Amino acid sequence: MARVLVINAGSSSVKYYLYEMPQAQVLARGSVERIGEDQARLTHVFGQETFTNGVSAADVDEAVHLVLDTLVDGDRGVLEDIAEVSAVGHRVVHGGEEFTGSVIIDEHVIASVEKYADLAPLHNPPNLAGIRAVASRLPSVTQVACFDTAFHTTIPKVAYLYGLPYELYERYGIRRYGFHGISHRYVARRVAALMGRGKYDVNVITCHLGNGCSITAVKGGRSIDTSMGFTPLEGVPMGTRSGDLDPAILFYLADKGYDPQSLKTLCNKESGLLGISGLSNDIRNLLQLAAQGHERATLAIDVFCYRVRKYIGAYAAVLEPLDAIAFTGGIGENAVQLREQITRGMSQLGVQLDPAANARAVGEEARIEAPASSVKVCVVPTNEQLAIAKDTYELAARKHPAVSRG
Repeated sequence: MARVLVINAGSSSVKYYLYEMPQAQVLARGSVERIGEDQARLTHVFGQETFTNGVSAADVDEAVHLVLDTLVDGDRGVLEDIAEVSAVGHRVVHGGEEFTGSVIIDEHVIASVEKYADLAPLHNPPNLAGIRAVASRLPSVTQVACFDTAFHTTIPKVAYLYGLPYELYERYGIRRYGFHGISHRYVARRVAALMGRGKYDVNVITCHLGNGCSITAVKGGRSIDTSMGFTPLEGVPMGTRSGDLDPAILFYLADKGYDPQSLKTLCNKESGLLGISGLSNDIRNLLQLAAQGHERATLAIDVFCYRVRKYIGAYAAVLEPLDAIAFTGGIGENAVQLREQITRGMSQLGVQLDPAANARAVGEEARIEAPASSVKVCVVPTNEQLAIAKDTYELAARKHPAVSRG
């Protein structure tokens, strides 16, 4: 047995899971939220207990040290000594074209994560800060980087190139990279299992729908296209992100006086469901308002479902045959009404939902297609942290066989 710690470090939060592997038992989990603010807060779940407390966490480094201290705390810790941690896995957002899978972190990997920070300035720097914080406290422990982009490195050039001068790809790496890859890989593997197939024996469209959204075409178990592109801004409209738009709109607004920073804010923080509705980026709020007759809340939902349906149709055209559609993420796992609306009128693709099965599938793994549907429809709660834990355990065990023996 081995204890594997999974860390997801962002600019304002650090989320963590401590697993007993290989049985994948969660020993503790939690988060440090509002990093850098006066009201930073630790939430720590262990056994049947939940501990919350205001804390001081000026940056990711302090937050990670706080997590490590909490795991060995005399009152609420689950470890006698932090040295009991066998390996640490990190979610890293951007690995460019360099990393096709999870890797053991060394100086070369750290240099690459730094290099790709230019492509993910909000994500890679805090990811790297989490890695360095662990290294300072546990210098001999094996650390593993699990890249959000890695699953999408199988996308062919015909799908990842933009219609821009080719030298921009060569000089600056401007291409479709895709994100949510850890989630899409996990969900595609679970769909294969639900269908009784091998992981490379399924063609599935995976729909990760939450505050951030992406749709991926998985052919033979490998990503061949995905809706997010050079950045996580492309694709379907999201909670506050615009998704696809005519780039000339930005030139037009620049002529009207918008500067680059205001355009970034507009597209990333003021658009999507929030921008269309003028009310909220939370689909739960919009569903309640729509039920009360609020027209723009209804419009935001309709636009969202229409765009997701368009992506499914486009990806069905490049998957032959289409075996399954899978829904995951906060919206995909829980919004019964939206799953029905998205798949409505897809009989030409062979997609039919079972209304009762769809209504029952809230936050749990399920098959929700009607018996007559030739395409399977699945709800699969994503579990990125478990996928990271498994990769970390496997890589650490190869490097140090004693890890697998505890």
